[in-house]
Amino acid sequence: MLVQPKPLAEQVEQVLRRRLREGVYSAGSRIPSESELAAEFGVSRATVRTVLAKLAVHGLLLRRQGDGTYVNARVQQANAHWGSLWDFNSLIENNGYTPTIQEVAREVRPATEEEALALAIAPGEGLFSIHRLFLADAQPVILAHNVFPLSLFRVPVEQIDGSLHIRRLLQRYAAREVAFTITTVHATHLPEKVASWLCRQPEEVMLSLQVVFYSKDDEPLTLGHSFFDDRVLRLRLVQAW
Repeated sequence: MLVQPKPLAEQVEQVLRRRLREGVYSAGSRIPSESELAAEFGVSRATVRTVLAKLAVHGLLLRRQGDGTYVNARVQQANAHWGSLWDFNSLIENNGYTPTIQEVAREVRPATEEEALALAIAPGEGLFSIHRLFLADAQPVILAHNVFPLSLFRVPVEQIDGSLHIRRLLQRYAAREVAFTITTVHATHLPEKVASWLCRQPEEVMLSLQVVFYSKDDEPLTLGHSFFDDRVLRLRLVQAW
């Protein structure tokens, strides 16, 4: 049974999107019928029908008249959609490797002017900074650096589990939900420290991703800067209209 204050259709959509993202409905499988979903969520069939139609328009579901609604296998098999480009564990798994995370550095420090501008805080305000190394079958492939306004957190940063996905970390320690991201992608020369963590040569060129994560209220939650070894990991992107 769903509860207010969010519109019922929005609540149903969020649940179904999460199930699709987490593989509760496997690629190519038929999902429960409109009647079953309506009964589960305590909403009308019209509400469910509206949500399924929206997800189909976005390419996530395939509706087959007289047969039911199916998970779009092609979209599920892509390795970068619905924000999973930034779910590095899933990205590594989808490339056929076993992921592990190694935290390599964390600190509390003042925000630079650039960081303060991105996070809508004052220069010099406290930040929690964390560097994490993502490994594919023990080979370093991604160096992820995230900075968060220190004021977000409800616990001392020493208690923060750096192995969590950014969404889970923010949910658990800041009671915030990520709603969308804005990303800049470019190639750049590796700084010396990053090169050492990734077992590459300084000044070698690597793909760089800079991402700002926002809440539904347009609040910047974290600024991420990651270096991505595209010799090992391959991206397949899905765009749906």
